Amino acid sequence: MADPSPLGAKVRSLRRREGMSQARLATRLGISASYLNLIEHNRRALPAPLLIKLADVFALDLRELSADHDQRLQADLLEAFGDPLFDPHDLTAAEVRELAASYPPVARAVLALYQGYRGAREAVDTLTAKLTDGDLSGVDSTRLPTEEVSDLIQRHMNHFPALEQGAEELWRRARLDGEDLYGGLCRHLRDAHGIRVQLETTAAMRGAMRRYDPERRVLHLSELLRRGSRNFQLAHQVGLAEQQDALRRLAEDPMLTSDPARALARVALANYFAAAVLMPYERFLEAARAERYDLELLGHRFRAGFEQTCHRLTTLRRAGAEGVPFHMVRVDVAGNISKRFSASGLRFARFSGACPRWNVFSAFTTPGMIRTQLSQMPDGTTWFWVARTVRKEGGGYHAPHSLLAVALGCEVSHARELVYAEGVDLESRTALVPVGLTCRLCERMDCEQRAFPPLQHPLDVNENVRGVSFYAPVSDG
Repeated sequence: MADPSPLGAKVRSLRRREGMSQARLATRLGISASYLNLIEHNRRALPAPLLIKLADVFALDLRELSADHDQRLQADLLEAFGDPLFDPHDLTAAEVRELAASYPPVARAVLALYQGYRGAREAVDTLTAKLTDGDLSGVDSTRLPTEEVSDLIQRHMNHFPALEQGAEELWRRARLDGEDLYGGLCRHLRDAHGIRVQLETTAAMRGAMRRYDPERRVLHLSELLRRGSRNFQLAHQVGLAEQQDALRRLAEDPMLTSDPARALARVALANYFAAAVLMPYERFLEAARAERYDLELLGHRFRAGFEQTCHRLTTLRRAGAEGVPFHMVRVDVAGNISKRFSASGLRFARFSGACPRWNVFSAFTTPGMIRTQLSQMPDGTTWFWVARTVRKEGGGYHAPHSLLAVALGCEVSHARELVYAEGVDLESRTALVPVGLTCRLCERMDCEQRAFPPLQHPLDVNENVRGVSFYAPVSDG
């Protein structure tokens, strides 16, 4: 007999949401009410034919029933309840997981409330600072469009077939040549759209890297852009001109609740299209496999930056032609996560700081050098990481620049496919670096870098004994 289905609670939740009795739903599914009752209590499997019928009855996107979707909801809810705000309520991780599994709509509503609370708290902080300065502008927003766009990309697993197809059609229609991609894209913009490309000095661009004048149909590019970056901006402009329907359709997703979020999504998706033009799917995947995912070599071959190359590797999710399932994160020196995506299954913090033991942070100590790491999460899963800093130039001696760190990682089972794993003992227990999601969700009490007490354990302070950290339990005997 098949293993019991873990989807029973979801079926029960869907049925109750529609105000439908077990008998009525059983009739529509063509099964007995007693069999449906067993399914809802996870005592019988939910076979594929019934799953398809359920999707039809409830007009359901089957992705909502995926284990990955469920785990993301649980992880987000656990992180939210990790806020010290909830400490007096003595909630356990098991209770939070049960809420997410049994009542997904309620869990999502709680998350929405918490996100609103976080946004309001940040707005109050901003307002306080601006009142001190006498400036009240720009304090009316409590939602983060960047989070909504990030969630949209994650739900699509950072793979958009329509944009991939559009990039491939552009190569055929414009007869692009990899040796002169810049010239080919300039010709295509001129011949197909009447857009002229013009390079400008830094002073003329007034800090912009790309500026399009729709009235004169002139695309201005900064002299600061290197060849690969110029190609990227040209391809981005082609995407805005030729992929309007696809961009608009994707940006109309209900997950995006504001005009800024939809506008940001169109920009992010146009960037996706640009990367697909610079690094065509089949050729890039073939090269990645042949070169064992050598990031710097791939970047040189396709004239893409380190971050662009890492990001493109996370998009290789075409059915039947998948690359290594990577996760990617970008942080600044303050620990702020400005980009995150996971096809590997690794969860990233949304509401609190990330674990400082990740090598993405140690990359700042050796700028420009690739750092590797073999890490293990509290649940025993093991990951292989590659991290390096990237510099965003401001242009000119006095112009500011920023230093960021980008990390790309995968499950250790895929590490042998990467050139960076050569000479690394992937079975070594001593080489493992114990890491966590956030301090509040990590159960490791012996971590000298712990900044907050864990959600799972109450704060126990011994005035007479000092452990590896203030929050580590110690014995005075």
